[in-house]
Amino acid sequence: MPASRRLAHPLLRLQGLHIARDRTTILDGLDWTVERGEHWVILGPNGAGKSSLLAALTGYITPSGGEVEVLGRQFGRSDWRELREHIGLVGAGLPRLIEPDTTAFETVLGGYRAMLNPWGRFPSLAHRRARRLLAGVGLTPAADRTWQQLSEGERQRTLLARAQMARPRLLILDEPCAGLDPVAREAFLATLARLAAAPRGPGLVLVTHHVEEIVPGFTHALLLRAGRVLAAGPLASTLTSARLSATFGAPVRLSRSGGRHRLQAAPATHGRPAPHQHRHLEGAPPVEPSSPDTLPGGTGHGDQ
Repeated sequence: MPASRRLAHPLLRLQGLHIARDRTTILDGLDWTVERGEHWVILGPNGAGKSSLLAALTGYITPSGGEVEVLGRQFGRSDWRELREHIGLVGAGLPRLIEPDTTAFETVLGGYRAMLNPWGRFPSLAHRRARRLLAGVGLTPAADRTWQQLSEGERQRTLLARAQMARPRLLILDEPCAGLDPVAREAFLATLARLAAAPRGPGLVLVTHHVEEIVPGFTHALLLRAGRVLAAGPLASTLTSARLSATFGAPVRLSRSGGRHRLQAAPATHGRPAPHQHRHLEGAPPVEPSSPDTLPGGTGHGDQ
């Protein structure tokens, strides 16, 4: 395919994506397009289908129906192993797969060949790039520390550097701040904000429960509940108190300060149900009980 034609394609295009497992519907007719230059955040409660969505995007599960197109290539008609070389992933399942004595530098270097525990010789340009990426996430002093010596925050920043080694066109982050203390979380988010602001950086897709983790530079939001899209579009118009209340099944109030969002529980309404309990957003499906799902290679505790 000519380069000019590839560039005309969006980063992601899903049409009617349906995923079912053990006769349980996980994703139900999902349509979603991510254009070049956009950075998306995916929000939803446990069991909304977020992990299954990411697994479909990276080719780790086979859809039950619909179409999945990533970087201009359609699932089922392309070599997904080759395609993964252009997709960076920072997920919950990666840290436990890295050998304890692997250094931070080696972990990043391994991303050049999609290896978690690298072996063999690497070209000098890969060594130089690994050191530049470590510097970019503020970990030059930790380059020679082993995996077991790194803090949780340092591990996540190491994985973020590793995910950029092959110059991916798409970078997927599956709850990268889970388990981080507030200081480590802010250090990671500062790094993520710099990446989002990079003019030639990859497209970003961030999955999180917390609106506080949406850093400046993110442009769009996708809200999921019970395997269906409640809303999708530009951040400013999609993230509203009403839509987030419907997404999480409880009245919440969204505020914004200093370029960051904050979500608080809204005061209970005495004598009448909360708005999300008696009406739905225009075009939104009914709110149904959520079902668990797990991203292959993840923690095994469902869509946390």
